[in-house]
Amino acid sequence: MMEEDVKIVSDAKITPWEVTTTTIDYLKLIKQFGCQPIDGALIQRFERVTKVKAHPWLSRGIFFSHKDLDQVLDAYEKGEEIYLYTGRGPSSASLHLGHMIPFMFTKYLQEAFDAIVVIQMTDDEKFYFKEGLPLSEANRLTRENAKDIIACGFNPKKTWIFSNLETVGGSLYRNIVLIMKQTSGNMIHGIYGLDLNNNVGQLSWPCFQAAPAFSTSFENIFKERHIMCLVPMAIDQYPYFKMARDIAPKLGFKKPATIQSRFLPSLEHAHDKASSTGQNELIFMNDSRDAIGRKIREKAYSGGGSTKQEHIEKGANLSVDVSYHYLLYFLDDDSELEQIANAYRSGKMMTSEIKNKTIEVVWKVIQEHQQARQQITEEIVDNFMSAQREFDHTRHPKSEVIFEKQHLGFHFDPYFNKQ
Repeated sequence: MMEEDVKIVSDAKITPWEVTTTTIDYLKLIKQFGCQPIDGALIQRFERVTKVKAHPWLSRGIFFSHKDLDQVLDAYEKGEEIYLYTGRGPSSASLHLGHMIPFMFTKYLQEAFDAIVVIQMTDDEKFYFKEGLPLSEANRLTRENAKDIIACGFNPKKTWIFSNLETVGGSLYRNIVLIMKQTSGNMIHGIYGLDLNNNVGQLSWPCFQAAPAFSTSFENIFKERHIMCLVPMAIDQYPYFKMARDIAPKLGFKKPATIQSRFLPSLEHAHDKASSTGQNELIFMNDSRDAIGRKIREKAYSGGGSTKQEHIEKGANLSVDVSYHYLLYFLDDDSELEQIANAYRSGKMMTSEIKNKTIEVVWKVIQEHQQARQQITEEIVDNFMSAQREFDHTRHPKSEVIFEKQHLGFHFDPYFNKQ
């Protein structure tokens, strides 16, 4: 059976290459993409099965929807191996904060499932889709971006980072060919909106993105075994894996499972996407503390009152305040987050205070990343990108952990509406 078609969401255009909206309705996306919401029961089961505390991005509804995450948990509970797949299209020397979300979460999932991770660096895709980017430069940026990814802390014995330009061949290319045979031009047009005006590389590209979601693409790691794949991603990447799930039964492959996140907001709008393709200000992983402070103070949209007196009387609107949204992502302490929410919403905390707190929290994340990245040598990158090595498939035992917190999942908007 075919998955539901990916459609335009109200006034929004959401594709893997373009998001044009400032009013994303995530509930509507769940329905139109044919996914399921991540609710409290699923989060609690995730904790019981993995024996790992739920990441704040799960408990706060930032990773909000999934396809077959329950089946991944079933497989893991039976002792079966699963693997994780994510990727990056290298187009700049440094990743921005929004780019880091899937990698940081994939690293967390690697630890939770003790799983192999494969990371596809799509230097070919960026050459097809980004005007003025030479192929050699896209390939160079692959290694620079790999350093940012490695700095997240991935296990080198369980992680393979590969460049399409340097790697496609063998079992990976075999599966790409099988997928191409099952993919019509009408399917590409219907899912992605591409047509005969696009170059041939763009039209064929989705097949290259789908293939790593099938374990038989990686004989160097999994031999010929069919292993279930879990793909963490931002919601705009789902069309690739809707296609992969449609094709999987025709080829006798396991359907990849997915887990989708909301977009990290742009500084200018709490319900818009932080994107390097637009004109909005971004926070990059190589920014200085001064640069981060300037960007947040000058650009982060405030939900506070227009005057001090109005703010004291009416308080702040948390749902539109960008600084508060960034704290939802990067301030781990739930108690502190609730205290800030209550103080800011009631007018006891000023806009300048929450912006200063956000600068402190974001800088801590970026400073730790920069320190880790400085330790990544070219030899370390070579090791992560080498296919000619042994990968650790061992699942190491974890202690029993008791979890007491109740999770509400997607429907939990932390402290937005509490009185």
